[in-house]
Amino acid sequence: MADSEPIHDNPRNTHNLPALLPQNAVVGPAPENWLVRWIRGLFGWKQGSVRDDLKVVLDAAAPEEAGFTAVERTMLRNILSLHERRIVDVMIHRADIIAVKRDIPLGELMDRFESAGHSRLVVYNETLDDPEGMVHIRDLLTFMTARARVRETSKPRRKKPFPAGLDLRAVDLAAPLFECNIIRKLLYVPPSMRAIDLLAQMQASRIHLALVVDEYGGTDGLVSIEDIVEQIVGEIDDEHDSDEPPAIVRQADNSFIADARASLDDVRSVIGEQFVTGQAGDEVQTLGGFLVSYVGRLPVRGEVISGPGNFEIEVLDADPRRVKRLRIALRKERPSPRTQRESRRREAGPAQANDNTTPPSGDGAGSQ
Repeated sequence: MADSEPIHDNPRNTHNLPALLPQNAVVGPAPENWLVRWIRGLFGWKQGSVRDDLKVVLDAAAPEEAGFTAVERTMLRNILSLHERRIVDVMIHRADIIAVKRDIPLGELMDRFESAGHSRLVVYNETLDDPEGMVHIRDLLTFMTARARVRETSKPRRKKPFPAGLDLRAVDLAAPLFECNIIRKLLYVPPSMRAIDLLAQMQASRIHLALVVDEYGGTDGLVSIEDIVEQIVGEIDDEHDSDEPPAIVRQADNSFIADARASLDDVRSVIGEQFVTGQAGDEVQTLGGFLVSYVGRLPVRGEVISGPGNFEIEVLDADPRRVKRLRIALRKERPSPRTQRESRRREAGPAQANDNTTPPSGDGAGSQ
């Protein structure tokens, strides 16, 4: 996907524009093709929504009967659910936003890009509630290259020419960001907006970063086009993401701390074959995918799920898009209320018996 470009109107760029319809034209529903009619007759369905019919096929039909692979079924389900998903379900929350002030020196900005691992950063004035735009690392590199390029007329007489004709000493790393004229526009969207509508808006505007603002104008979160696409195709890792295998480590109390991306085969090899995932683990490969399939939704941070088998899984870290870190341990058997009452009676019995015992009399000798 192409990155956003500076705002310039190009009258020749019409390939993304909607088709024009004649005036007073009425657009009706498209007629059913033979495949839809055949599927409807096969299952005995009445005339209705193709969306509902597709959901029934994905949920009820066996994989070999529907004709979709496991990956295709997952993507189709994700596409159908994206219709109802809101930005608040996709966004990165305010506390996790990495942003820079508009007067940050270029040297510090380069260091921030290196530590953040992102290609775009939000730019603000005094606080994140006063955003100004975003800065792209490509624009920063272009600016520095243009400043470092040595012109033919100004080249000094040197025995050794500058490498690639660039003199990086000409770049003022103390210059503030706002003086470089490389701050781009941002999209501003409400948290209730549908994710699929924002995806279309990002495609049309070629701005791939949106700030989520509340009704008072405060910043709630941040969402990129990659966040929305990942709702369909799953996690996207590029060359700069960590390539170390997700770990699962045994703790001193015989529990296990696991990365949600760990494969189920690795989990079983560490915990043992008693960690049986059953049907919920048939179409997924990772521990996080199994957990979502097992409970039928995305668990939240701090939630404890009972199962599988004698195990329980606690969600240690998660965000609106995925679970990240989990704790697996044997489920602690909690006694029933009746067992607790009987245990308290047995403990209280001997104490009551000792309290009711009459002490011997102090004047045991008879009177003379």
